[in-house]
Amino acid sequence: MILDGDTCERPDIEYPCEWGYKIIGTCPDSLEACVFEIMGERDYTTGKGKSSSKGKFCALTSTCEVASEEDRNALFKAFQDHKDVKMVI
Repeated sequence: MILDGDTCERPDIEYPCEWGYKIIGTCPDSLEACVFEIMGERDYTTGKGKSSSKGKFCALTSTCEVASEEDRNALFKAFQDHKDVKMVI
């Protein structure tokens, strides 16, 4: 997003492209299962992120190719609505 005075422009994203999601929850195994469930047949990668200082929350990153803005937003919404996910970035 570019801020220029009162003008706010959306970034120009060329699809298909690789897109990453940071998924935050309380159980690493549940997050792995969530990603497997939502990604389905897609090729994707995952990586472990940091845990909170007291170990209550953990993060997982997942990257895949998205075909369009609608595809990208649908994945984000699926992660956001999943019972084991507390936050998606």
